[in-house]
Amino acid sequence: MNRHRLMITVLITLLIATPLIARQQTDSSLLTLDSVLTYRPQSLNAVQWQTDGSGYLALEPSGKKEGLDLVRYDAATGERTILVSSEKLTPQGASSPIVIEQFDFSEDGQKLLIFTNSARVWRSNTRGDYWILDLKSWRLTKLGGPAKPSTLMFAKFSPDSTRVGYVRENNIYVESITDGRITRLTTGARHIINGTFDWVYEEELFCRDGWRWSPDGRRIAYWQLNSEGVKEFQLIDNTSGLYPVITSFPYPKAGEINSAARVGVIPAAGGETRWFDIAGDPRNHYLPRMEWAASSDEVIIQQLNRLQNTNVVMLGDARTGKVRQVLTEKDDAWVDIAWGAIDWDKQGLARGDVEWLDGGKRFLWASERDGWRHIYSVSRDGKDARCITEGDYDVIGVEKADIKGGWLYFMASPENATQNYLFRAPLDASGKAERLSPSSQAGTHGYLISPRGDYAIHTYSTFTRVPATDIVRLPDHASVRTLIDNRELQDRLSKLKACRSEFFRVDIGEGVELDGWMIKPPDFDAGNRYPVLFYVYGEPWGQTVLDAWGGRNLMWHTMLAQQGYIVMSVDNRGTPAPRSRAWRKSIYRRMGIRNSLDQANAVRAITRWPFIDAGRIAIWGWSGGGSSSLNAIFRYPDLYKVAMAVAPVPDLRFYDTIYQERYCGLPQDHPDEYKQSSPITFASQLKGQLLIVHGTGDDNVHYQGTESLIDALVAADKQFTLMAYPNRSHGIYEGRGTTRHLFELLTRFLNEKLPPGSRAG
Repeated sequence: MNRHRLMITVLITLLIATPLIARQQTDSSLLTLDSVLTYRPQSLNAVQWQTDGSGYLALEPSGKKEGLDLVRYDAATGERTILVSSEKLTPQGASSPIVIEQFDFSEDGQKLLIFTNSARVWRSNTRGDYWILDLKSWRLTKLGGPAKPSTLMFAKFSPDSTRVGYVRENNIYVESITDGRITRLTTGARHIINGTFDWVYEEELFCRDGWRWSPDGRRIAYWQLNSEGVKEFQLIDNTSGLYPVITSFPYPKAGEINSAARVGVIPAAGGETRWFDIAGDPRNHYLPRMEWAASSDEVIIQQLNRLQNTNVVMLGDARTGKVRQVLTEKDDAWVDIAWGAIDWDKQGLARGDVEWLDGGKRFLWASERDGWRHIYSVSRDGKDARCITEGDYDVIGVEKADIKGGWLYFMASPENATQNYLFRAPLDASGKAERLSPSSQAGTHGYLISPRGDYAIHTYSTFTRVPATDIVRLPDHASVRTLIDNRELQDRLSKLKACRSEFFRVDIGEGVELDGWMIKPPDFDAGNRYPVLFYVYGEPWGQTVLDAWGGRNLMWHTMLAQQGYIVMSVDNRGTPAPRSRAWRKSIYRRMGIRNSLDQANAVRAITRWPFIDAGRIAIWGWSGGGSSSLNAIFRYPDLYKVAMAVAPVPDLRFYDTIYQERYCGLPQDHPDEYKQSSPITFASQLKGQLLIVHGTGDDNVHYQGTESLIDALVAADKQFTLMAYPNRSHGIYEGRGTTRHLFELLTRFLNEKLPPGSRAG
């Protein structure tokens, strides 16, 4: 096609597409960039069950003045009682109440620990201020003594409710509630971190709270990390003043030196730390989990080797520091430490602490040793392991171990990897699992089960149904009362010009079928051919093909479908779908290769469908999805015409040790594999239109990687479009108007480089 004919074709296509896009500004049945961001379902905030399971607690806006009330709802009747009104939360001399962000009751129920005035450390970790509210005298006391504002972390009552321990500036302190006396237990410094963790432990091993009271309150077990020698990364903030502000922090990139970790026990009244005698180079092993072992005499510790394919579980004597090995979990690829043990904190976050049975004689353990992820009951010495959830399916998550009732509640979906249901099985492994989620509710379920196991806060959604939350009775799953139905939002959705969505499986050859979904334009005509936008993640930490409400991305994808695109997503092998260990770990040492080939083969199969325009294929993704988008357009330049990569990792060597080495091995051992797995290696093959988006303040996936890719593309004389968001983090949301600007950028680029609308078949 000569140049003039090409220009005429593009002009005609734009003339066809422009009126449709313009109509979206005036037709309320069509989504716009502004309206997309308004489709937000309501959800419960900071809800937790009372210890006795009779009711649940929530934070709600005060009806009398500013601040939040702490309220209780009876599980059976829904009766609402204000336990702590905001009026009780104004410190002496202050004009306004403190705002509760998190809370916890003492064991005796007489005191309330309040977290407020938070300041973000990294993406999910925060420091702040802690207060004690005496529920008899209503006296408010701020903890920390002379501590600077917003410097305390992980405060917890002692088991006898007389003290509170917390972390401040890399050290552990214990403060007496009665007289305010503060005892500093550890000696930390910039590189010596006590009771908390460095960046990579927090991000990749989900380690946050780095200390534990012993059950008798006499000792504290804790982690200490030494980050000396770990190379530091600098983030440059050019927007806060006339001169740059530089933030420097230890960040070990793949193959580089790690922090050294050790675990010890110290008297809660102060004294010397007894360190556990754990073999192995601490720079080349991780200690990702630690907890008291159902007594005040022993601590259970997990040690993961640098390659993360061997997890050793040991019991340590708190008096002598001696350890003995009780269990070893091995895998030819990697061990999923997030599944190594089971527990959930009051906010529903996976802590990974061990759940003990039979008075400490047995513990629960997750393993893929039979090819599926299952939960086992293991004897304290590790010699006897009984599978509780036996069968050819994966456990997706554990919701609760009901020790008194004798049940394990867990999530699974044996027939459909895109969905999620509640099951239970006897803890003594004496019977088969039974499904509790009703068969009439196909889709995705979530639960916060009461301590007694008789009620649960239940949330249900599907791809086209917004989340609804109710109280259900277990095990019959009868709905007791609706908490949030989001009916108004569902009604708004019903008034939109409908886009048909459907799930499918696509055969990519060799007996492999991939799960996928697609959203079709409202006036879809199977006799025409449509452009396709693929949404991808593609790496071991994300599954995009889920029969669940997709929030902002779903609404944006629906807007694009209304413009005339077919939007699709396919989960390749190596994503964390519950389709067996072999499925998930086939990507080992083939990152960027396995996933991009599966995605490309899916495109080849799908473009044989008569309504797909094989010449108009686009792909986009964020983080790992950004990397997958780069791999797609670089490795398969004849398949993809447009790629939009947000916050990608162009060179695997630039990402952190724990994530990258888990899935790819050490770069020193496999330098060519790292090269072949990195999108940057194939940048010179770019043919289509590429948009790269990155936040320059990204502490997770550094902008440095995108700069290296820019160099490679320039050297190869490849044209591309770049958007750098100054001082934004990995989520690219900070600053007024940022989210809308980003999605307008993505929309405009797609509209211009791959105009919407069908063509005659």
